[in-house]
Amino acid sequence: MERRQEGRRARPREAPVSAMLQVAGFAGDSIVDGPGLRFTVFFQGCPHHCPGCHNPETWPFEGGTPFTPDQLIQMAKKNPLCRGITLSGGEPFAQAGPELLEFVRLARAAGYEVASYTGYTFEELYEHGTPAQKELLTLLDTLIDGPFVQAEMSLELRFRGSRNQRILDLPQCLAQGKAVWETRERWVGEHQ
Repeated sequence: MERRQEGRRARPREAPVSAMLQVAGFAGDSIVDGPGLRFTVFFQGCPHHCPGCHNPETWPFEGGTPFTPDQLIQMAKKNPLCRGITLSGGEPFAQAGPELLEFVRLARAAGYEVASYTGYTFEELYEHGTPAQKELLTLLDTLIDGPFVQAEMSLELRFRGSRNQRILDLPQCLAQGKAVWETRERWVGEHQ
């Protein structure tokens, strides 16, 4: 598998055309991907190839299992204790298109708080993202942004793998047109 050259960043790009979402796996009761009990979807495919990534099996865009947005939301609803949904990967924003937007809309309509991890920065998506990626930003509550940087890794960080990554309050980011750190206690806790 080809690795991305050190220092080169993947640019946001259009999602492949498909009526299904390619999913690498699930965590039906995650406590590490956001506050509370969460349903986490690990999307297949990632352009970043961060050295030290804990999910390198999600890098290839080929593979995974196809799911419709409705199938995913029905799986999330199987655990009535889950209050949040987290998009992880792979790179969720690589599949930003009608199906992912529909899944997030269904999640919001069902009352879930929705967060997403991304190897892109908020600024990259806000300024250079595709129309679907920018729309996805408007549907999310929280964004954990930035690539995993092995030299910045810390086990002391809550919901992040490396110090360069940020937990952002997306409604505030979009209202102010800049990155705004999440301040809600359940997200930041003792470790920032």
